[in-house]
Amino acid sequence: MNNPIRTDLAIENAEMFQERENLQGVSIHEGVGKKSGIRITRVRVENETGAKNLGKAVGDYITLEVPALDAPDVSYHREITTEIAAQLKGLVPDIENKKILVAGVGNREMAPDALGPMVIDHLFITRHLLREYGKNSEITRGMGDISALAPGVMAQTGIETREILLGTVKETGPDLLIVIDALAARNVRRLNKTIQITNTGIAPGAGVGNRRFGIDKASMGIPVIAIGVPTVIDAASIVNDTVGNMLTMLDETKNRLSERIREGVASFDAQERYQLMRELMAPEMMNMFVTPKNIDEIIVQMSYTLSESINSLCHSMS
Repeated sequence: MNNPIRTDLAIENAEMFQERENLQGVSIHEGVGKKSGIRITRVRVENETGAKNLGKAVGDYITLEVPALDAPDVSYHREITTEIAAQLKGLVPDIENKKILVAGVGNREMAPDALGPMVIDHLFITRHLLREYGKNSEITRGMGDISALAPGVMAQTGIETREILLGTVKETGPDLLIVIDALAARNVRRLNKTIQITNTGIAPGAGVGNRRFGIDKASMGIPVIAIGVPTVIDAASIVNDTVGNMLTMLDETKNRLSERIREGVASFDAQERYQLMRELMAPEMMNMFVTPKNIDEIIVQMSYTLSESINSLCHSMS
């Protein structure tokens, strides 16, 4: 593909295949959270054939689709927090007993990319306390072992994020690395309403065409869990979705004009239509990414939700 649809979500890559039987090496299971009612899709890339077909590394990709994720409903966000913690527990059964390093990847100065650093701001950091007082003291009883950092981006530091994290991992010796990052989506309805959790790590900037070195078990030497929320969408994808909605409307409008329009566009599949949109757009718009106008508020809300899921999972103080 010369201009692949830009997305970080495995579920969206899978949706590009009209027939799932064609996705050899990939299994997809859909369900609903028993208590939360959240729609959960697990995409498992089982082997290298599946990795090639889907364009994703071998491993598990869990997608939580939460229509009210960007809404300021505190009670509902508690349910989301519980579901995220349950999915993390499923990927790492003994996570509460591990020494965890949490990395908030992204640029704090840009709201759509500030999710990772803001999650770090709300974490209950305990590594220094455990080393000062021990694990079973009155002060630290019930605390998990959590350390964290926000490494910034290469334009700020001149250092690859992978290099900063690798040095930190070597010096501090965590058992598990959790990376929080903002993602890019293909579909508008998933923007700020979807959470992806994966045990394959991340490739920073991949969704916006600025791929950096991967952060995964192979490069870090320890298991890596990545948690992300799509906060931006490619402008061409918005136009593509609009054309799709137009075709749906034309299906319901039976006249000569609608039939002529459908004849020219309806035969294109999603990938072909996306490439057509990119070619038709002005050069200045081809690399444009869009985010909601209230993204600042949304990022704050989601950062609390993600941080609380980690806090509640790793600390059992009463």
